[in-house]
Amino acid sequence: MSHPHPELSAPAALVEGGLRVTPLGGLGEVGRNMTAFEHAGRLLLVDCGVLFPEDHQPGVDLILPDWSSIRDRLDTVEALVLTHGHEDHIGATPYLLRERQDIPLVGSELTLALLDSKLREHRLRETVHHVVKEGDRLRFGPFELEFVAVNHSIPDALAVAIRTEAGMVLHTGDFKMDQLPLDGRITDLRAFARLGEEGVDLFLTDSTNAETPGFTPTEKSITPVIDQVFRESSQRIIVACFASHVHRVQQVIDAAVAHDRKIAYVGRSMVRNMAIARDLGYLRVPPGVLVEAKELADLPPERQVLISTGSQGEPMSALSRIAQRNHNFVHIEEGDTVLLASSLIPGNENAVYRVINGLARWGARVVHKGNALVHVSGHASAGELLYCYNIVKPRNVLPVHGEIRHMLANGELARATGVENVVIAEDGVVVDLVDGVAEVAGKVECGYVFVDGSSVGDVTESDLKDRRILGEEGFISIIVVVDSVSGKVAAGPEIHARGNALDVADFEEIKQPIIDALNRTIAEGNTDTYQLQQTVRRTIGRWVSSAHRRRPMIVPVVIEA
Repeated sequence: MSHPHPELSAPAALVEGGLRVTPLGGLGEVGRNMTAFEHAGRLLLVDCGVLFPEDHQPGVDLILPDWSSIRDRLDTVEALVLTHGHEDHIGATPYLLRERQDIPLVGSELTLALLDSKLREHRLRETVHHVVKEGDRLRFGPFELEFVAVNHSIPDALAVAIRTEAGMVLHTGDFKMDQLPLDGRITDLRAFARLGEEGVDLFLTDSTNAETPGFTPTEKSITPVIDQVFRESSQRIIVACFASHVHRVQQVIDAAVAHDRKIAYVGRSMVRNMAIARDLGYLRVPPGVLVEAKELADLPPERQVLISTGSQGEPMSALSRIAQRNHNFVHIEEGDTVLLASSLIPGNENAVYRVINGLARWGARVVHKGNALVHVSGHASAGELLYCYNIVKPRNVLPVHGEIRHMLANGELARATGVENVVIAEDGVVVDLVDGVAEVAGKVECGYVFVDGSSVGDVTESDLKDRRILGEEGFISIIVVVDSVSGKVAAGPEIHARGNALDVADFEEIKQPIIDALNRTIAEGNTDTYQLQQTVRRTIGRWVSSAHRRRPMIVPVVIEA
């Protein structure tokens, strides 16, 4: 099994007739999935998603894939294939289309409908759509595509087989093998087997649950738990889940109907996505069940159900505002039941438990994955992956979609079934398929692209480091005036601090040491303003670290007068 190496050099030109696969996001992380396929001088892109920021990335709204390595070749992109409608697979598409708006978009009906609403928000209306379904075949340049139904935690997900003269690639997208799906649409293992008989040269497989033994439980296994929550609740029920989890919302609607409750959506993305799903027939809502959230308040609590966003503790989400009691019209009351019907994305634990504690403080009963079976994964566990390897029998495997530990576990599963060539790559690692063999060919630049408000790519890791220091350690500014003739300190130092519990009195003892240090530096012949500023920074930095155990951002200003 080959592993990624940070010292890899830039790849040489692709061998004629070969296929180059470059992950631009989604390998080594859970999110911002995007892969570029290159053959005969043309490109095909699969997925274009976002990653949501963690606590150590303050001020960042979204993180995009890094397509800088193909930016000057966007005119050669034949199409962008979107495997399903989750944000980590479609969310970055508007940012890509800002750079070339006429890239053909290929996906299922629901996927493209969810994307359409995002494109309208970005004022991208003149886009090219190709709506496909399982069994469809399309050709874009040297790439022939065949789409296969797969089951996931959102309807209408697709795997894609990519046929080229270099061989066939099968990309699963996100999938699992639920044998009793709510919508009756199972992963088409017969198609996987047929493609395996034809010969799959490179198999890109979802790694997210590769460390989890056995098979992922069915969505229907949650239904009795949700029903029990409804039976035991004598007041209002608030359900929080992903705004795209149509299946989970359907289960809640069915339970509400069975227990004679009305439902309302809270959260802009929830309202928008469920309206799309209902209009397209993916969500069944009986007449008279759905009402506006403000109208729901007129009903007695035992007839109310709110379906909300915010299951990951997002600070501005509806559920977070409800927990803080600053939502416009939803006020948590003692005896209410809150059901968090979603997974816990790594990195969001603190935010989620903060919301749970906030709700519990007001007397709500909170049902979540930690105390009830209220969520099952949308990804294939180890047993399902083994099953797929045995029926597809790929020549080469490239695990995708997951952190490094997930991809390594997935690779071991592939090897256990007899796959001899497993390539473990990370974002930017280039893999070439030549003469039926996949090998690492080099590495291209592939970092994080941060979206901060309207700014895309302007925020750097250095900026985030500064923000973390400001947030955790505070800020100190020092202004000193130096007489350019005498070389002595003429005024100051004037010291100001924010965010570190230090006040003016604390700085009295360090003012004279700063003056002495400046005088010594000047006496040694160092009169350059930058050198003097560094002297001030070192002097106060040592003092504040020793006396107060702080490492604040220090901004010295030396003015010559």
